[in-house]
Amino acid sequence: MLNRLLAPLFILASLGAQAQGTVYRCPGPPVLYTDALSAKEANEKGCRTIEGTPITVLQSPRPRANAGAAPAAPVAEGQRGADSRVDAGQQRVRDDERRRVLQTELRAAEERLAMAQKEFGNGQGERRGDERNYQKYLDRMAELKDNIARYEADVQALRREIAKLPS
Repeated sequence: MLNRLLAPLFILASLGAQAQGTVYRCPGPPVLYTDALSAKEANEKGCRTIEGTPITVLQSPRPRANAGAAPAAPVAEGQRGADSRVDAGQQRVRDDERRRVLQTELRAAEERLAMAQKEFGNGQGERRGDERNYQKYLDRMAELKDNIARYEADVQALRREIAKLPS
């Protein structure tokens, strides 16, 4: 990337040495500034002359280092700092809270699944009054079928998460 930023600067320096050459700006990634092309070659490649065109070279700002932040000491594998240890009782409270939240989510997912299965009725769900067009009914049934598959996957995932928790 630095080469791309410095390339125009080098070209400008070479322009000072070669006052008679024409410099072209050629499109494409990366943009190319050159004086090594003939007028015919430059025209074929879609290059434009930059004579009389002001060129601005911008320097990117240097990233500032955090003077106040000290680098963290690496922790050896298998060891943890004293701050990262959790009391067994506190961990049990966290696990119990997580289990409670997951079980609440599981009940809600099971309810959504049961409602969708009831409405789907094994593909023989009731037609609504707004479904005069049979295609609307088929679209709703397909959406319900997709929802049922998603809800079943949600229920299975929640059960797996609950099974992972310590007893």
